[in-house]
Amino acid sequence: MNKTSSSFSVQWNHRIFFTSDAFDKSSPLNAAIEELSPLKILAVIDKGIAEANSEYIDKFLNWCNSNELVVPKPLLVRGGEETKNDLKSVEEVIERVQTDRICRKSCILVLGGGAVLDAVGFAASIAHRGIPLIRMPSTTLSQGDSGVGVKNGVNYFGKKNFIGVFDPPFAVINDVTLLSSLENIHWRSGLSEAIKVALVKDRKLFDFIEEHAGALNERSIKEMQYALEQSALLHLNHITQGGDPFEKKLARPLDFGHWAAHKLEQLSNYQLSHGDAVAIGLCIDVQCSVVLGHLDQSVAKRIITLLKKLGFPIYHQLCEQPELIEGIQEFREHLGGKLTLLMLKGIESTFDIHALEPAVVRQAIANLR
Repeated sequence: MNKTSSSFSVQWNHRIFFTSDAFDKSSPLNAAIEELSPLKILAVIDKGIAEANSEYIDKFLNWCNSNELVVPKPLLVRGGEETKNDLKSVEEVIERVQTDRICRKSCILVLGGGAVLDAVGFAASIAHRGIPLIRMPSTTLSQGDSGVGVKNGVNYFGKKNFIGVFDPPFAVINDVTLLSSLENIHWRSGLSEAIKVALVKDRKLFDFIEEHAGALNERSIKEMQYALEQSALLHLNHITQGGDPFEKKLARPLDFGHWAAHKLEQLSNYQLSHGDAVAIGLCIDVQCSVVLGHLDQSVAKRIITLLKKLGFPIYHQLCEQPELIEGIQEFREHLGGKLTLLMLKGIESTFDIHALEPAVVRQAIANLR
């Protein structure tokens, strides 16, 4: 038998910009467009943002109109998790790629929450086998976590992100101005992911959120901006320096608490927000760490108290559903290979397990209840 193999690598520059005015002449958005030099730009906007923050959208449209390369009519798509539960939004973007003659040397610029970024990013990655994407995340959740990631996808068969690809965006523009119009539930959402990454990777960030919980509850933009920037940078560092950007290995440390979170979202028919589901998922895995004998209950109480102080639920009646345990197997299937879940020994001290017995989960939930 003869065998020939040849390895190759692709260099990628993951650009994330932080700004308080994306449409200023010296803004990073203009810098990104100048560097990319697209033939055309298709702008895709979350309808929810258009309704809640019309002044910002007007500025966005004025910026679009002042740019001779921009396709004149932006595409408005539905927002929220609903946009990921079928292929409608994906098909809408692909249709506009066709009708507006968007090519691989053009660009799709998407403004919206994490679900919209996921669906539009998936469309951008499969149209013409990949069109450059610029993301403008509009929520705390997407600015601190999903918007800076390299995953795009939609839900299918009732499973979270069942269809999707790894495809890094050309650039991410985090404009803190977008956060001022968020409802309280969406204002706090990104903090559950910030606490997650802090528990796994950065005690200082956890301490900061704990110390400034009052200011965050009072919607201080200064404290929120710091927490989200640190969260985004920790996620970015894991993606680019962690040695596994496309998740080929067994472990996915940034999915701490997510096996339960994803299943709870599904069981609630996505009425439970991702941020709240992650908070409950974190509490379950924190208590699992206690039940397994590795985490002191005093540390668990500190974590759970912080989540409660920020307004997150720590328990939901759906936790009692037998189907919740199915989330462990679904998580293994989504990962592929052997089940690997991260647990805590302490803040910024973790270990992996490869089995999680239902009795452990039930005891963890009983502790929360």
